[in-house]
Amino acid sequence: MNIVLPDGSVKELAEGACVADVAASIGSGLSRAALAGIVNDKPVDLSAPVCEGDAVAIVTSKSDEALDLLRHSTAHVMAAALVDLYGDVKFGVGPAVENGFYYDIELPEGKSLSPDDFSAIETRMAEIVKSDEAFVRREVSRAEALDVFADQQFKVELINELPEDAVITTYSIGSFTDLCRGPHLPNTGKVGAFKLTKVAGAYWRGDSEREMLTRVYGTAFFSKKDLDQHLSNLAEAEKRDHRKLGRELGIYMMDESAGVGLPLYLPKGARVIRLLQEWLRRDLYERGYEEVITPHIYKADVWKTSGHYGFYKENMYFFNINEGTEEEPRLSEYGVKPMNCPGHVMLYKNDLHSYRDLPLRYFEFGTVYRHEMSGVVHGLMRARGFTQDDAHVFCTNDQVVDEVVAILDLVDHIMETFGFSYEAEISTRPEKSIGTDEMWEHATNALKEACARHNLSYEINEGDGAFYGPKIDIKVKDAIGRTWQCSTVQVDFNLPERFGLTYRTEDNTEERPFMLHRAIFGSIERFLGILIEHYAGALPLWLAPLQVVVIPIADRHKAAAAEFAAEVKAAGGRVEVYDQNEPMKVKIAKAQSQKIPYMVVMGDKEIEEGKVSVRERSQGDQGAWDREEFLKVIREAAL
Repeated sequence: MNIVLPDGSVKELAEGACVADVAASIGSGLSRAALAGIVNDKPVDLSAPVCEGDAVAIVTSKSDEALDLLRHSTAHVMAAALVDLYGDVKFGVGPAVENGFYYDIELPEGKSLSPDDFSAIETRMAEIVKSDEAFVRREVSRAEALDVFADQQFKVELINELPEDAVITTYSIGSFTDLCRGPHLPNTGKVGAFKLTKVAGAYWRGDSEREMLTRVYGTAFFSKKDLDQHLSNLAEAEKRDHRKLGRELGIYMMDESAGVGLPLYLPKGARVIRLLQEWLRRDLYERGYEEVITPHIYKADVWKTSGHYGFYKENMYFFNINEGTEEEPRLSEYGVKPMNCPGHVMLYKNDLHSYRDLPLRYFEFGTVYRHEMSGVVHGLMRARGFTQDDAHVFCTNDQVVDEVVAILDLVDHIMETFGFSYEAEISTRPEKSIGTDEMWEHATNALKEACARHNLSYEINEGDGAFYGPKIDIKVKDAIGRTWQCSTVQVDFNLPERFGLTYRTEDNTEERPFMLHRAIFGSIERFLGILIEHYAGALPLWLAPLQVVVIPIADRHKAAAAEFAAEVKAAGGRVEVYDQNEPMKVKIAKAQSQKIPYMVVMGDKEIEEGKVSVRERSQGDQGAWDREEFLKVIREAAL
């Protein structure tokens, strides 16, 4: 029989051959390196059979699919070790995830697990790896699967939910058997370097009404060098954690009494937020945008018209308002906005428009609220209440590409300002969507053309578009190489249709405008969190909530320090005087810990010479500066 290799060449094999045979037929080196296969775009084990005409690729440690394969297999090794050490463990799911893997487990009554136990678990895992046990795949009937996992209630639940025609498979290493669709490494000996990283609680199926399980996280790499580098990056990421730095720098706080995922900004945080907004606001005015303000709540009818009631209701907050009297109540349902779009649509609809008015660009720093499960809320990165730098462009069909290109220009400007490189994805039509195939194809092609004109390369993310149209997602890379989802540009042919938006064409007919959604920061909260971690809390001079600390050496220098602070403030600077009765080194250490860009020391010599002694937060002592020289730096950093 003949199979097709990735380069298009054809390989002849004996009937009954498997993926491992394909690797062996190509060369002994590939045979030794082979970990799994991809047959007709489906990942499979090395033992999987191949048939006439199959397209076959071999997965090695250098393949894109390799790390997920390794990590999922390592999760099984960890599960086997947990059974050996803890006995009757109940297992949920154990997938590979970004940068590692986890397994949700229920330990026997009276037993617990903490990071202190990791060493023992890793030791047992190492023994299983050394034993070079094969991962054995079996196809089983539903009845057999239910029998095998009779004492594993979570597995039984998963089995019962499988479609009637589902192929049910198990994988075993030694005496441990797991319900799994695979694929896996051929044997445990192929598992590389691994490390357990943390323990957390996790509700079964993400449902707060279900059992609370223990989630054990780990990671794995093919080499110890790669593992060590990853662990080093994790340690650096922990130092940069915006939740820790946000608290230490007085940026924001959380209070359980306020609710989950609802940040409260302290004065320094509010200052940074307003600086970001004002900086962007000025730029948007120059680019032809007009600012608007819309309500936080709307009647449910608005959300029904927009489609959010049917497509997004589970992510929204609804409540009733009595618009009658106590004697004759008349309840109306309202929804808190999860996005700003309907308000901008209503503003557009308020006036008649012609082609001469378009494009029309509205922007708003609009606070929105979305129902996020408490388990996924993460500081500023994922909150229930957040503010979007939201904008909507209403334009003609012929203007779509030009407007998207202009938005991508804005993305460039903002990301270059903060030193971010970025990648782009175009997300296409999801399964749950509205609109015709023709509308989706036209909108998707417009995004592709805009990227081409902007010389922006992109990946296609199949099926991840919004329900109302395709989108471009921008993922930025921070100082330690992590990627973050930020900006988005979306084409919407839904809301103009649903709200009956029109404009008068040149030949005096009515047409629907196209609507573009765009957010560059995305969520201002999330962007601030990313900035804090990107800069390790040391925000650039223009954005720092406090730019200068003036430190008098002795009490007799306090008046001169206050005078100079007033000059800094007049130059547009944000300044404080550290005139507490503390040693100089304590004041300097305090300013350093607060990541303040400049410390200015005032003593007899500085006052006599009309100069200031300057310390920069990262470069240390800068010597004596002319006062005007320093004030010029502050003026240039002012918005």
